[in-house]
Amino acid sequence: MKTLRLILGDQLHIKHFWFKTVDPNVVYAMFEMKQETDYVTHHIQKVIGFFAAMREFAKTLENAGHTVVYYKILDNTNTQNLVSNIEAVIKQQAITKFEYQLPDEYRLDKQLKDFVNSLQIESEVTDSAHFYTKRTDLQTFFKGKKQYLMESFYRDMRKKHDILMAMGNPEGGKWNYDKSNRKKWKNSPEIPSYKLFLNDVSEVVSDIKNAQINTIGNWEEKTFHYPITRTQALEQLKYFCENLLAHFGDYQDAMHTNEVFLFHSRLSFAMNLKLISAKNVVDTVLNYYRKHENNIDISQVEGFIRQIIGWREYMRGMYWAFMPEFKAENYLENTNPLADFFWTGNTKMACLKHAITNSLDNAYAHHIQRLMITGNYALLTQTNPDEVDDWYLGIYADAVEWVQLPNTRGMSQFADGGKIATKPYVSSGSYVQKMGNYCDNCHYNYKKKTEEDACPFNSLYWNFLDEKRSVLASNRRMKMMYHILDKMASNELTAIKKRAQHIIANQDAY
Repeated sequence: MKTLRLILGDQLHIKHFWFKTVDPNVVYAMFEMKQETDYVTHHIQKVIGFFAAMREFAKTLENAGHTVVYYKILDNTNTQNLVSNIEAVIKQQAITKFEYQLPDEYRLDKQLKDFVNSLQIESEVTDSAHFYTKRTDLQTFFKGKKQYLMESFYRDMRKKHDILMAMGNPEGGKWNYDKSNRKKWKNSPEIPSYKLFLNDVSEVVSDIKNAQINTIGNWEEKTFHYPITRTQALEQLKYFCENLLAHFGDYQDAMHTNEVFLFHSRLSFAMNLKLISAKNVVDTVLNYYRKHENNIDISQVEGFIRQIIGWREYMRGMYWAFMPEFKAENYLENTNPLADFFWTGNTKMACLKHAITNSLDNAYAHHIQRLMITGNYALLTQTNPDEVDDWYLGIYADAVEWVQLPNTRGMSQFADGGKIATKPYVSSGSYVQKMGNYCDNCHYNYKKKTEEDACPFNSLYWNFLDEKRSVLASNRRMKMMYHILDKMASNELTAIKKRAQHIIANQDAY
């Protein structure tokens, strides 16, 4: 028998059991395809990163003695379609069995299921062995419950995997230190120089240009700075532990015009390609913490681990629990177009200008910039969640649909009606001012509501609450804000709504 094993671009997990032994009767296949580059317009750095990491992974396999069939984007043999490419390799290599790892994207999962159902040869599917949980674990955990609360799932994960636990109780006495994770960074403590890799990707860039792949975002160098190999991912993790972990929790929600990454690990790209596993990251952080407990507060570590075993695993579980219907959810019936400045950064609103420009320049923004700046604005302007999804999926290097979609359509845009978030994540300008320095030199004043120089977030916020009253007023977490809205003088609300509606109709003037 001769077996063909497919490796997708986000399945670069060298520790997977597939690769433990070299079998001359096993062929591995990897494809760079327009099927994957063109279904949404991606950031140039995202495409570069995926192709560069895939090519490095193929080299690693070959150096270990494995047989690899690799189609680059410009190869004449490349049909640019997954099924056609697999069929070609099966024929050329006289394959008698086809194997693949469970994809993490519904679209690819369906494509491969349909393909194997039509196959005349034996097939087998296995787990990607990257996550703590299986696809359906979260659905099973919440069976019979009315709400899918992440905190409940997170606590169960802590207990099940004995992470930050002491005699059955949460270490330190608290399950969650989120209230300690909201400090504003004011140029101190000092942030060490970022660890930037100098991966020469000039060949990849040339291939992308010659293949005429349509991309967004900026690219001026011939190097790629994020990890593209497991070795680099481990180096990045070590750097994070030694230089950033001690302050991560305090400032994980902070925003600053002079800093791109603050104390964030920059591991999400490597993790989402599976260069490094979630357990690998958590174990390393815990081991480092145990050796340095006198210098690192538990709140810093818990804040980081919650992102991995809580948020990340939860989002994946929610994705598989509600797909494919989740992708079409639009609970608030928002239909407005996404502002043109999301593609250019040309806006007078300092927070949006910085967050979008950072995204265009680096294919990166941390979770609060995504949730409370760009996402907040898109929701307050009642933007069609389809357009918001496409932007988020395309612009970030770490964006793969299983994690992007539930974050965007669910948590950020409340389009799922509250499956993920218990209330919409919306705010006025005061939150932006509280968490960063964006407001310091902005064209607009975060304290004003209706004047010409009033922060657009303020009128948009109250207008949104008024517009969505019929579906949100009964939400217990929104009652205080609706109480304030109800006390507002009618002439003031009229002026607020007039300005908000002018902003929505003329977004690119702001």
